Amino acid sequence: MLHFSRWKVISILAACVMAGLFALPNFFAKETVVGWPSFLPKKQLALGLDLRGGAHLLLGMDTSELKTDWLKALREDTRRTLLELNKGREQKIAFSPATVTGGGVQVRITKPEDAETALRELRKLVQPIGGAVFGGSGNDIDVTQGTEPGLITLKPTEPGLFNRVTLAMSAAIETINRRINSLGTAEATVVRQGRDRILIQYPGLQDTKELKELIGKTAKLTFHAVHPQTSAEEAKLTRVPNGYKIFAGDRRGEQGEFLLQEAPVVSGEDLVDAQPGFDQRTNEAIISFRFNRKGATGFGKWTTENVGAPFAIVLDNQVLSAPVVREPILGGSGQISGSFTVESANALAIQLRSGALPAPLTIVEERTVGPSLGADSIEAGKTAALIGSLATLAMTITAYGTFGVYAVIALLINGLMIVALMSVIGSTLTLPGIAGLVLTIGMAVDANVLIYERIREELRAGKGAIAAIDAGFTRAIVTIADSQLTTLVAAFIMFWLGSGPIRGFAVTLTIGIFTSVFTAVTVTRLLVSLWLRNAKSRSNRIEVPI
Repeated sequence: MLHFSRWKVISILAACVMAGLFALPNFFAKETVVGWPSFLPKKQLALGLDLRGGAHLLLGMDTSELKTDWLKALREDTRRTLLELNKGREQKIAFSPATVTGGGVQVRITKPEDAETALRELRKLVQPIGGAVFGGSGNDIDVTQGTEPGLITLKPTEPGLFNRVTLAMSAAIETINRRINSLGTAEATVVRQGRDRILIQYPGLQDTKELKELIGKTAKLTFHAVHPQTSAEEAKLTRVPNGYKIFAGDRRGEQGEFLLQEAPVVSGEDLVDAQPGFDQRTNEAIISFRFNRKGATGFGKWTTENVGAPFAIVLDNQVLSAPVVREPILGGSGQISGSFTVESANALAIQLRSGALPAPLTIVEERTVGPSLGADSIEAGKTAALIGSLATLAMTITAYGTFGVYAVIALLINGLMIVALMSVIGSTLTLPGIAGLVLTIGMAVDANVLIYERIREELRAGKGAIAAIDAGFTRAIVTIADSQLTTLVAAFIMFWLGSGPIRGFAVTLTIGIFTSVFTAVTVTRLLVSLWLRNAKSRSNRIEVPI
């Protein structure tokens, strides 16, 4: 147990030196580290919002618009289902246009005797909520026949709406994460709060204007057919045809208003890529986009059937451009122009690549944490860590003498290893993370205490120095592993269920558990082994300084 081969000694020393090298940049200013030679590590610990300052945004989702979009889609599904039902039938089922009313979709079957057939077909639109593992919790919509003959109503259920909001929140969080990461940072925290709110914490950012512009827009890109005969002005004077809607032109692109089919030909969900670029003819900033196979097929089929007809590219309910189909567009790619600047084209490309938000988000709360508060927190954390560490080191040396010095050396290496590993993996250090670091130092001392107290027990039992030290390390390892495993399980649970600073604490604690076991069981044992070898060479009788 006390014998170390040469390669083991070299491996342990190499690990300690590497820890020192990777932790070293954290003890110097960033400006100093930048000037170091390229072969030296330069990565520093990222500071969290509570230490570095930054932006704090609380966003609320407009669930009413989410429900409105669902009802519009349900209306289109109702129309399409009944049209599919009539294919191949000699006696067509006549029905009035489906309408959104009273929080649901209503369609009237002209002949009441056909209502049962239509009802049976429309009930195929119902989807169960939940899965086979956890069991269902109802259906997303109710399809019922009204008191009036031939009237069928499709209405979202409360569980269905709750499930829709939950899915939308998950999609919004994922979309915001992708958009923020496109700015080149991995330090922001995006978590759900309550039923329909999202919390964003962005360390180091004091001006939130760019951030709000990036995450606040839904970036919903759709392609719509233009009404072939009626203009928006004529529709305003008479009435808007069923299934159509008036869209305003975007200030960067088309002016005026357009009467477009409400159901899009292709939606932004089928978009797989969007990149900023320049038009080779006009040298204007544009956005090149590309559809997936489904979108390319749908768009190609529609343009083939509508050569010579106009269509509109709509972003967030505003028409960016309304070109005419000159020839079938079969490649699944195209470009958007609209008097973009280089910056706005790049921002819009990021939004389109990251996907559309399922519903608009509004800012409920906005505040910034100044760097002065972060500096106070850092100083307080440093003071606490310094006092705690010095007290621990003094007590360890006082209680265990020379072996206490070895334990202190192992503790210092342990601290360097924690800082080095956190720097390498890009972990963000928060105030709870500093608390985890201090706690880990205390836990590392516990491992040494268990070993040394076991050695004392063996010495009191009458064993010799070598046998007592060997038994102390051998038998204490089981106790150390048991105690650290219990703490490790707690850290995993905190990381799994927690968020933000709680996860930061869990990460620091987890890293500290592994490094403390390594330093207590390996580094301390190596130092004691070297002392023992030196003591044997000087005298046959060895006195253990503990």
